[in-house]
Formats: sequence, C-alpha cells, structure tokens
Amino acid sequence: MTQKVVEFKAEFFKALGSPLRIRILDELRNGELTVSELRARLEIEPANVSQQLAILRSKNIVVGRKQGSNIYYSCVDPTIFVLLDVAKTIFNNHLIDIKTMLETM
Repeated sequence: MTQKVVEFKAEFFKALGSPLRIRILDELRNGELTVSELRARLEIEPANVSQQLAILRSKNIVVGRKQGSNIYYSCVDPTIFVLLDVAKTIFNNHLIDIKTMLETM
C-alpha cells in the first residue's frame, strides 16, 4: 500500500472520528438536507452543524448545492454508508461476544 493511500485513509477516518459527524452522515442517508433541517433533527446549534459540515466538506465526504437562499448537503459517495453499516455490524458482533463471555461466567 502506498504512503498516499495510507495518509488518505488516516485523514478519512479522522473526519469520521466525531460522533456528531457520524450522526450528520446518518441523517444524509436518505438525501439532501439543509443546515436548518440537520439542526432540527439533531437538536444542536446551527453553528455546530455548519462547523462539522465544513470538516466533512474539506475531506470531500459531503458536498453542498445552493438553491435560492438554501444550501442542500449530501454525501458524495454512498459507499460511506456501507462503511458505517459495517462498523455497526462490528459493534453488534462485539456486543454478542461480550454477552457470550458473560453468559459463560
């Protein structure tokens, strides 16, 4: 694996390293949303949503599309949702392993 690929992966996972950014991406699964819509769904301040979107934009994970006075955000690559689903599966497997371990005690 080349150094550039390794660096890309590290930066990519850093961008996904915030629970709020993961929540934003999960909200974008079904299509575009504005900052106001994301704020309402996540119950956080608009400035915080904008800050997290800026990080995701800087890593080319989300993109904004201006329409009138609104900017609609969407995920650039739907494969990211597959990655998030795999992470959820790993988490669930981890819980199953812990449950099994506790049951044998």
